Amino acid sequence: MKEFIFKNNKKEFVLAPLLKMTEAVFELLVPLVVAGIIDKGIANGDKEYIIRMTIVLVIFAVSGFAAAVTAQFFAAKAAGDSARNIRSALFAHIQKLSSGDRDIFGESTLLTRMTDDVTQIETGINNVLRIVLRSPVVVIGAMIMAFTINVHLAIIFAVIIPAVFLTVFFIMRATSPGFKKTQEKLDDLTLIVRENLTGMRVVRAFNRQDEEVKHFAAENKALTGIQKATGIISAMMNPLTYAIINIGIIVLISAGAFKVDSGALTQGQVVALYNYLSQILVELLKLANLVVVIGKATAGYRRAKEILETKPSITNINFDPTSFRSGRSVEFENVSYSYGKDAENALENITFSVEAGEHIGIIGGTASGKSTLVNMIPRLLEAKHGAVKVDGVNVKEYSLRNLRSRIGIVPQKALLFKGSIRENILYGKPDATDDEIWQALKCARADDFVREKEGGLNYQVERSGVNLSGGQRQRLSIARALVRRPEILILDDSASALDKKTESELRKEIDTLDYKPIVFIVSQRVSSVMNTDRIIVMDDGHISGIGTHEDMRRDNGIYIEICKTQLRE
Repeated sequence: MKEFIFKNNKKEFVLAPLLKMTEAVFELLVPLVVAGIIDKGIANGDKEYIIRMTIVLVIFAVSGFAAAVTAQFFAAKAAGDSARNIRSALFAHIQKLSSGDRDIFGESTLLTRMTDDVTQIETGINNVLRIVLRSPVVVIGAMIMAFTINVHLAIIFAVIIPAVFLTVFFIMRATSPGFKKTQEKLDDLTLIVRENLTGMRVVRAFNRQDEEVKHFAAENKALTGIQKATGIISAMMNPLTYAIINIGIIVLISAGAFKVDSGALTQGQVVALYNYLSQILVELLKLANLVVVIGKATAGYRRAKEILETKPSITNINFDPTSFRSGRSVEFENVSYSYGKDAENALENITFSVEAGEHIGIIGGTASGKSTLVNMIPRLLEAKHGAVKVDGVNVKEYSLRNLRSRIGIVPQKALLFKGSIRENILYGKPDATDDEIWQALKCARADDFVREKEGGLNYQVERSGVNLSGGQRQRLSIARALVRRPEILILDDSASALDKKTESELRKEIDTLDYKPIVFIVSQRVSSVMNTDRIIVMDDGHISGIGTHEDMRRDNGIYIEICKTQLRE
């Protein structure tokens, strides 16, 4: 995590505090100059001395201003660059996590950590660079200057500063858990908003708007309660520090007045001590507010660090096997898989093999393990036991890029990205020509409706493809997989929104592909798999049977029941 904060920013992290410290030095010299003007210039009527010291004050002001502005620039640059590096690192790391890894955190949590948490870190870095050296230098420097002026009155400084620091420490300790709980509650609130926005149709269809509003209000109230409790404690920071400093000022002026009367102290020295105490007040308030900012930034830092320290369960290698079995093949050897460490197996002892050009249908009831099985071929999921092999080589021995470049997968949910149709198809093969795109669209039975769209391939798809029908989205998703001419094509219930005629035409087009890929068709519809070379019937994570449609219809009880519910005798 630290390497992303300091990456390419070491100069800024050094210069920003140093320049703020330089500004602090100029500020510490001002009360001494003012004391000299009062005691020497005004008391003696020395106009030349007053003018000279005034010029010195102007030089200090200009120099301090230049140092402050430059320091602010470096601090802002360092904070902005660090936030950019952390966000980029988080995004890149999340891409490496498997589906199971991401499910541990949840999408709403990942979004919050990449946005709000990183913003808190950025704010914290900016404030620390501007205050971390400047404020201590002013506080300690002012106290030293006070001792050089008058030891007895400087004892007031020695008492006030520890009192303020103790106040800040206890408030920071009390608010730190609250900031962490606030971020966790924000995750929950983000999840509710996300679910309602994506599931708005379902909410309205079941007239659950009022219940969802109440649910949101309850979570929002809980978040507000935590924020209020933490805020009340944080709000005590300024009043308490002000009270301590103001008591010190009262004591200082009272004691200083007696010393001036007795001749032990000059008026200018009293003014200087008052100015130093005022400077300490301002800097301690900055430190107090910095504590609050650091508390939030620390909570965000820990949450972002947790993601970066999560090791992907699916590891990648940077080399590929040099020898393959002749011909394409996919093999499962006693494969088992579970979605959690202590969860029951979603797949158990799966064994079968598929040769080049074969079309395999996979059917079964809900949660029988169909999608889990095919997701193990491109290593979207990792086998807990056994081995999945492509061309006789364990998929773990391939680099992920090489393995997945040979596979075209169409997931259950047809997800399209904002952009043109051409850009969405090129997602499957970035260097594909328009001819290759149209060929893939034709095979996916999508070329007709694309030609009718304004702009054709340049037609703009809105976010998630909301301006297209479900069937159109599915056909474009299939074309995106076909354009790369995959050796293995996985259609995971990807024709659920297509009518039987279009689905039949799609199957015929896939049958005539000249590069003869291995095809896996996952479906709950018998009509989708009945014409495949073989059908795998899944039942509660086990293979109930493998064979042709006629074999399964004759011998497999589960397949017979499915046929009875879907086909007419």
